[in-house]
Amino acid sequence: MRRRAALLALAATPALAQAPSPLARAFAPEGRLRAVINLGNPILAGRASESGPPHGVSVDLAQTLAQRLGVELEMVVVPAAGRAVETIRSGRADIGFFAVDPARSQGIEFTAPYIEIEGAYLVRDASPLTRIAEVDRPGTRIMVGLNSAYDLFLTREIRQATLLRAQTSPAVVEEFLRQGVEVAAGVRQQLEMDAARIPGLRLLPGRFMVIQQAMGLAAGRDPAALAYLTAFVEEMKASGFVAAALARHGIQGASVAPPR
Repeated sequence: MRRRAALLALAATPALAQAPSPLARAFAPEGRLRAVINLGNPILAGRASESGPPHGVSVDLAQTLAQRLGVELEMVVVPAAGRAVETIRSGRADIGFFAVDPARSQGIEFTAPYIEIEGAYLVRDASPLTRIAEVDRPGTRIMVGLNSAYDLFLTREIRQATLLRAQTSPAVVEEFLRQGVEVAAGVRQQLEMDAARIPGLRLLPGRFMVIQQAMGLAAGRDPAALAYLTAFVEEMKASGFVAAALARHGIQGASVAPPR
């Protein structure tokens, strides 16, 4: 307990800039911090061009953590949340950025959330659906990204509607249109962007869930690493770093999670 308390105190001070080498090794046993970056959620990360480097709040956090630990950062870029989870569980990355969900707890240790994101529904203008409460009915098909936080949540909660799955969250609206499905589900910002570029679509008012996005560490690491990462996230929220990153990248539809 003394060691954990000491690490938490260190994480809240500039002394983190010179992190001790044992802690760096606990995070990055291969000598570099491998961070899995999910491009499937535009609130977390994206690219200015197809071949450009990733950018976003998760990239900013990964870069800052690597600097604090005094190690090189290696970004492992994946197109979907499910792939990010697999990458951590298979040992191909050390840290990642995930929606907290019971189905993901195996193989990953989570911090408290750093941002909260709204899950929304999108329909065609001609749809008779006007409220979220009307979606879960027989005959309604919902398109959602495979193994996304929305998929995991709706799999537990939907009782009468039918779930269909696109391979990635950015492909949800494309599949919704191609297959003639009644509803598309996903992160509000992505659906708003799709509705803005494709005529004849609208979002249902409100949200069907709030997604808590946290940092995650591969399970089985030294407990000191998780204690440090937990304190790091709290500092990034309290200092205004996360809010500034969201503003810098022009992100709407997300808010900084409350302190732990």
